[in-house]
Amino acid sequence: MEAVTSIVNWINGIVWGIPMLVMILGVGLFLSIGLKLMPILKLGTGFKLLWSGRTTDDSEKGDVSPFNALMTSLSATIGTGNIAGVATAIFIGGPGALFWMWCTALVGMATKFSEAVLAVKYRETDANGDHVGGPMYYIKNGLGKKWAWLGSAFAFFGMFAGFGIGNTVQSNSVADALSSNFSVPSWVTGLVLMVLVGAVLMGGIKRIAEVAGKLVPLMTVFYITAGLAVLVVYIDQIPAAFELIIHSAFNPVAAQGGFAGAAVWAAIRFGVARGVFSNEAGLGSAPIAHAAAKTNNPVKQGLVAMLGTFIDTIIVCSITGLAIIVSGAWTSGENGAALTSYAFSHALPLGNYIVAIALAIFAFTTILGWSFYSEKCVQYLFGEKAVKPFRLIFTLVVPIGAMSSLEFIWLLADTLNAMMALPNLVALVLLSPVVFGLTREYFLKQRELKAKA
Repeated sequence: MEAVTSIVNWINGIVWGIPMLVMILGVGLFLSIGLKLMPILKLGTGFKLLWSGRTTDDSEKGDVSPFNALMTSLSATIGTGNIAGVATAIFIGGPGALFWMWCTALVGMATKFSEAVLAVKYRETDANGDHVGGPMYYIKNGLGKKWAWLGSAFAFFGMFAGFGIGNTVQSNSVADALSSNFSVPSWVTGLVLMVLVGAVLMGGIKRIAEVAGKLVPLMTVFYITAGLAVLVVYIDQIPAAFELIIHSAFNPVAAQGGFAGAAVWAAIRFGVARGVFSNEAGLGSAPIAHAAAKTNNPVKQGLVAMLGTFIDTIIVCSITGLAIIVSGAWTSGENGAALTSYAFSHALPLGNYIVAIALAIFAFTTILGWSFYSEKCVQYLFGEKAVKPFRLIFTLVVPIGAMSSLEFIWLLADTLNAMMALPNLVALVLLSPVVFGLTREYFLKQRELKAKA
């Protein structure tokens, strides 16, 4: 096992080196400039479309409502990345890591918008009449046959990434949280999760979207409310926390308490890596869900899709990170979900239980969302016949993750994330003229309609 860990660690150092960080932030910045900062300026428009997207018109093509498409996407992103991932970034990179997570999210909104626009534009209908899309399809249909290998590469990495970021990491974090807070044996957590996941997976995208549409908004509001309560308790520490975050983003942090100290590079690397792990902008996973949305206009779904990054990182991750910093928990020496629990429990009487319950439900919905992503990658590579066997294998892996080493699983998930992102980022740059053209056309029509009205 040590040999495997060292190999994965070596690959991780390469794929998460300076070139990858430059690519993720660079592509996001390039798309933001090309869109003239539209994703940030039209945030309100996105929320209006999200609210109206709870219901759909029968004339619109797709399988699930725009609202449920975003909830499916959020089900896969709001999870351990928001609770354990933020904590890990701060534990290794210091408070400055949160600043780099924000930077990743702000440019990531343009990335997520572009991904969804291309996913709807180039989606296909499979043998069952379901709409399928994502990077593998917009690479194949948008860039042509000579680039088809890049689409297959994305699908290959996406197929395996689901077992890391979307399965074992999630079940492991749930098992750890329930074991430390409720003394539930890891194998029991693993088996219960396996049964629940299997029950939902057999219903396909419509059942996954239905479950996500109910659970995700409920749990997000519950967690945000609890997080805000923590911040109210330490409200006098908030200005100092922001000052510390910004200062630490550009200056090394000395060791203090249980915190080992961190260089600026650690803040950047783990802030960006955990930011991408959390909101998945640039990874190419979310557009697989948005391709199933009932809409006839790619830009409308793009405006809804970009909200995923804003909600996930700017709101949920910020609350977690600020709670850890204002409470002083970041110097406690705790790591992962235990660090977030430590911060919440010092401000709220049942804070650790709130974190454990939120983590368990978020992780459950993440497993569901990622099962769909990986399934579509498998379907792209091997056809319809491979879907049911994949669902079975994906379900059976859940308890394995619950009883495995957390450090190795996080390392593997980080590595697979980067491998997925590479083909997708290349495609986004090459297809950016399509995104810019469709966006200009959409807003020009909107202005004409307003002028006529």
